[in-house]
Amino acid sequence: MGTALDRRIGELGGNTDTSLLKLLALVFMLIDHIGARVLPGIQELRILGRIAFPLYAWCLVVGSVKTRNLPLYAFRMLMMAVLSQPLYMMGLQHTYQELNILFTLTVALVAIYGIQKRFMFSQIWVPVLCYLLLGYIQVDYGWKGLTFILILYLARESRRGLIAAFLAYCLFWGSGSATVNNLFGWELPFLKWAGIKQPLQAFFKLQTMAWLALPLIAIPTNSGFKMPKWLGYALYPMHLVLLIILRLLFTNATLASMTAMF
Repeated sequence: MGTALDRRIGELGGNTDTSLLKLLALVFMLIDHIGARVLPGIQELRILGRIAFPLYAWCLVVGSVKTRNLPLYAFRMLMMAVLSQPLYMMGLQHTYQELNILFTLTVALVAIYGIQKRFMFSQIWVPVLCYLLLGYIQVDYGWKGLTFILILYLARESRRGLIAAFLAYCLFWGSGSATVNNLFGWELPFLKWAGIKQPLQAFFKLQTMAWLALPLIAIPTNSGFKMPKWLGYALYPMHLVLLIILRLLFTNATLASMTAMF
């Protein structure tokens, strides 16, 4: 007979090959950040970068179900967020008031912990406090990122529900972003087809194109790839170090300009 943890893991409706997903998330995040700070004229890099956050978000959901000690998981995430902040500031030209994505993931873990514990209605007041906190601090993806993670968590047990919730939120999330009319120099003619151009265009907004991550989340890969736990935490600051090196080599950025905000 399986343990309660085994039964909880079995309820997940999406891909649990998280070592592979974390590695892919790192690759797409690096592509995104190269597009932001090294090659800003190439829109396709930013489009591919939309894949990264959904993968991190889903890996967090899987981790929150698999872990035997969620508070420790959140603490480790917070420590890595703090250690990564100076690199985040140097690599992406942010300030101390603009916090990196690992802070977003930490806040989401706290909200999920409240939902799981159900202590004195903690499934309500803990997420509410997390939203209030995000009203006072500025984190990457902000309240929209937290909402996306919580939606994935609540829809985690059904593949169909997960897909529906994912697409619905992407449509909302990207509604205010620019339409992507061409890719790699090729115009997308179907976005002008009479009758269906409006719904098609809705799926080709820059932020909406986070749906590109959906096949990786919805379809099991079973790669067999296993990443050491320490490497899973270290990937984020490692990619920032690489980004800093690329900026020094291929842009007019200098160490002096990167550290000016300190």
